[in-house]
Amino acid sequence: MKKPAYLGEFEHMVTLAVLRLGDDAYGVSIRKELEARVGRKVSRSTAYITLERLARKGYLTPRMADRSETRSGKPRRYFAVTEAGRAALRTSGQALMRLWDGYEQLLEEG
Repeated sequence: MKKPAYLGEFEHMVTLAVLRLGDDAYGVSIRKELEARVGRKVSRSTAYITLERLARKGYLTPRMADRSETRSGKPRRYFAVTEAGRAALRTSGQALMRLWDGYEQLLEEG
């Protein structure tokens, strides 16, 4: 039986941001999405290292933009979540939900 794939906290956030952004998921838009939704500033290097790691794991698929979509002479690199990435999101999300089950009351008591 295949071992379930779990995402780290930041990998989880980045993968969700890519999924939410759809066809507009590239480095800058992903960083802006994380800042807007999570309030977390992300450096360019941290974002790209994480995107590369997720692509190596098979959770994201990169694609280069058409030459007409260049900025400063470089084409944008877009990312999409693969089926393996969706499965990892489900597995990690379900695990977190099971862990959080019942904690609201415990947090309010403290």
